[in-house]
Amino acid sequence: MDDACTSSRRRTVVRVLTGLAVPVLTAAVITAGSPGFGQYKVKNGDTLSRIATQYGTTVRNLVALNNLPGNGNTIYAGETLKVPGGKQTTKRSQLGRVTYIVKKGDTISKIAKRFKCSQANLLAANGLRATDHIYAGKPLQVPVKLHPKPKPKPKAPAKKNNSFAGRTYPDHVVAKADQNRAILKSRKLPTRAQMRNLIIATSKHYGVDPELALAVSWQESGWKQRVVSPANAVGAMQVIPSTGRFASSVVGRDLDLLKPRDNVTAGVVLLDRLTSAAELQTAVAGYYQGLGGVKRNGMYPDTKLYVKNILRIKAQLERGWSPLK
Repeated sequence: MDDACTSSRRRTVVRVLTGLAVPVLTAAVITAGSPGFGQYKVKNGDTLSRIATQYGTTVRNLVALNNLPGNGNTIYAGETLKVPGGKQTTKRSQLGRVTYIVKKGDTISKIAKRFKCSQANLLAANGLRATDHIYAGKPLQVPVKLHPKPKPKPKAPAKKNNSFAGRTYPDHVVAKADQNRAILKSRKLPTRAQMRNLIIATSKHYGVDPELALAVSWQESGWKQRVVSPANAVGAMQVIPSTGRFASSVVGRDLDLLKPRDNVTAGVVLLDRLTSAAELQTAVAGYYQGLGGVKRNGMYPDTKLYVKNILRIKAQLERGWSPLK
C-alpha cells in the first residue's frame, strides 16, 4: 500500500489475552518514556479498558497511540505500551469497606462483580492471592466507593472522524470512508472464521504463502471485513482505492473492495507482486509503507515494528496458533 493509506492502520503484537473484561490481578510497572508519555508494562490479567481508566484516556486512544490491530483485544504480558502523561493522571476514588460473609457458591469474581469493585482491590483488602480459596462463612472486607456517582456530563458535539494515530486526512477521503463504513455496516458479511478460510483459498490460488496473508490481515483488521480506516483503507486486507485499481488491472476485472472476495483478492495480489519483487521483510514493509517509499527512504520506525509484528504472527500461525479459539 502507499504511504497515505497505511499510516492509518492498526499494528500490534499478538498473544494470550483476548477480550476486555478480565480484571487486573497484579500491579503494573511505569517507566520513563518519550516527552508527554509514559510506558506501561503489561501484566497477567491486564486489559486495555482497565489501563485506559487508570490513565484517564480511552481504549481507542491507546489503540491509536500503540498502533494496535482491531480493537486492541490481543495484548500480552510483558509488552510495553505508551500511555498519556508520563504518570497516572486520574485520582483514585476514596474507598470504604463493608464486611461480607461468604456464602456457598461464592467466588472472588462473583463478589467483586456484585459490589462493583475490582478483584485486585478485593484480594488486596483481605491479604489474599488469586490462587487462594474462600469458604462459606468467611468474612471478607469489600472495598466500596464512599462518594456517589457523578452526574453524566452533556455529550459534546460529535467531532469529525478525520484523524487517526496523529495524522489527519482530507475531508473528501474521510467522507468516502464514512460512506463505505455505512455500507458495510448494513450488509451481512462473513464471520472471521469464514474470512480466514477465504484468505487461505485465495492465497493458494495466487501462489502466496497463506500464513503471510493471514498474518497481514490479522494485523490490519483482525480478519474483519467491516473495518474502514479514516484514510479509506477498506476491509479485511485494508486496501485503498488506488491499490484496488492496480489489483483490478492485474486480475483483468474490476474489484469491488467492499465485497469480501474482491477485497481479499486485491490484498493477496499485492502481496504476490511485493514478494516477487523483494525479499520477505522488504515485501512486508512495502505492504505498509509502499515499496517505493521503502526503497527511497528505508523503513520508518513504525514500519520496522509492523514488519516485526507480521513475522511474529506468521510464525505463530505456522506453529498452529489460532486467535479465534
